[in-house]
Amino acid sequence: MGKKIAKVVKMELPGGEAKPGPKLASAGVVMPKFCTEFNARTADRKGEIVPVVITAFEDKTFEFVCKTSPVTGLLLKAAKIQKGSANSKTTTVGTVTKAQIKEIAEYKMPDLNANDLESAMRIIEGSARNMGIKVVD
Repeated sequence: MGKKIAKVVKMELPGGEAKPGPKLASAGVVMPKFCTEFNARTADRKGEIVPVVITAFEDKTFEFVCKTSPVTGLLLKAAKIQKGSANSKTTTVGTVTKAQIKEIAEYKMPDLNANDLESAMRIIEGSARNMGIKVVD
């Protein structure tokens, strides 16, 4: 028989820079141990936001799965802008190319609900439009 799950928590933490704090306290895990393991696993993703799903067990052990970075952060980086448009219907704040959209879609494919690269690209393009970023060929 397996371990009893106490809690499953989803968080977004900075890659390679997780620190003990109230966010992690709610997960019910040994914070220093989690931080060292998380920072070691995400050292190559410094500066990125890393979504993580932490499964805490009743015996204070834990497992965690790192997901791919959020689409919004990847689009902001590709368009070289600080933030999206307040009114995306009237204001364009930046542009990205189809090649950049394809690159983001290939990276996000494991976490997207898409059957092929084309539909993944359409999902990313929709996110870009909602942020006020224009997609050019």
